[in-house]
Amino acid sequence: MIDNSKEAEISRLFHAEKWPVGTIASELGVHHSVVERVLDKAGTTACPSIRPSMIDPYLPFIRETLEKHPHLRASRVYDMCVARGYVGGPDHFRHRLAGLRPRRAAEAFLRLPALPAEEAQVDWGHFGRVVIGASNRQLMAFVMVLSWSRMIYLRFFLGAPMECFLRGHVGAFERFGGV
Repeated sequence: MIDNSKEAEISRLFHAEKWPVGTIASELGVHHSVVERVLDKAGTTACPSIRPSMIDPYLPFIRETLEKHPHLRASRVYDMCVARGYVGGPDHFRHRLAGLRPRRAAEAFLRLPALPAEEAQVDWGHFGRVVIGASNRQLMAFVMVLSWSRMIYLRFFLGAPMECFLRGHVGAFERFGGV
């Protein structure tokens, strides 16, 4: 808590002397949040005025372009604005453009809890072809992942017949110590 005289001094320095919050806090030996609280209590906002940016005149064009072409690269939009008279640098431009891009809608998903030994997920993966002697064979991968522990079993096969798929299951069950 600060006394009324210090509050009055904060108001005087801010309004009459036009000192910024940090300078007032340093001079009076208080934290900047104290100065901000006193000014807020008096109904004054202590936030600095926002300066206009060089990109402001180009914002309608940028928004319109991003609506039509949301995947357009920032460098291309920057070149388009430079052709229209923009003289600022590309770094600040990219930073501002990132905030203007339309965002994809968040995808909802449900995380399903699994108890130990309750569930596993199985998949086949194709890894191209392998030349063995004179034959050209498919290289397939059998993968089983336990949902609870995320333990993985991986085995490669030369082909995708049902026999290999079942052999993958047997190997995974033996490795995990299951049925």
